Amino acid sequence: MAVAAGKAILDIYDSEASKWEVELKSDSSPLTRADRDANTIICDALQLLSPHIPIVSEENTVAIYALRKTYQYYWLVDPLDGTKEFLKRNGEFTVNIALMQGDTPVMGVVHVPVSGKTYWAVQGKGAWLRTTKPTPTQRRIECAEFGLEDPKLKIVASSSHLNKETEEFIALFSEPQLTQYGSSLKLLMVAEGTAHIYPRLAPTCEWDTAAADIIVREAGGAVLQAGVCDSKGNALTDWKEALLKETPMVYNKAEMLNPFFIVFGKRRLLAASQEGSVNGMLGAAK
Repeated sequence: MAVAAGKAILDIYDSEASKWEVELKSDSSPLTRADRDANTIICDALQLLSPHIPIVSEENTVAIYALRKTYQYYWLVDPLDGTKEFLKRNGEFTVNIALMQGDTPVMGVVHVPVSGKTYWAVQGKGAWLRTTKPTPTQRRIECAEFGLEDPKLKIVASSSHLNKETEEFIALFSEPQLTQYGSSLKLLMVAEGTAHIYPRLAPTCEWDTAAADIIVREAGGAVLQAGVCDSKGNALTDWKEALLKETPMVYNKAEMLNPFFIVFGKRRLLAASQEGSVNGMLGAAK
């Protein structure tokens, strides 16, 4: 279904922009015909597959928390993650589908329509990448191993949110190599080892991250909370203090807004030192 949704997105992506039917939602984020068509394809398929499992999608009306908190399992969907990148026609957008158990993703699929790549993971079964070009192949993926004190770590950041908090985080490292991308591609880069770290010190919602989160976890990495923010990205708590707790992301909260977070690949821990720990990294910066 993720691939089918991706095909529908590409059909619109490759058409004239005048046919995209762009409008603004209440939070001023863009919505296109591609978002709506992909959402219909995914929700219809999930209803057929598992009519007993609720669906929470960015493009549907979200049930009130009093009901959502009773869900044992539910689907969490972003039918087109990276609508702004879609509008820029830079190809950096994805289809995200996660199966949630309580507050944790247990299965995730992220499809990249332009490249034809599909990333997926199931709790306890590892993370995988399926490609179609030049021929269909599937292989297991793993995060790159590194120490936080290593020079020239590859850090990937948002194309749209390189703010002062993110710059402050990047400055903690020795000769970091920075690249910028849109959508959940950044988490996938950490999962497949082409980036070591992804700091997200700007707002996102649960459907933006859940599917890629389980892929990172199964690839050997971690997605750690880094403090609460408001919908405009203003920090409400100190991100350093929050990160020191090394608390994994949790979902199905009263508000669908994520906290700030940092995505780490496979950190190398040395028994004789704190290298590899967030405490060691932040302590060295003092």
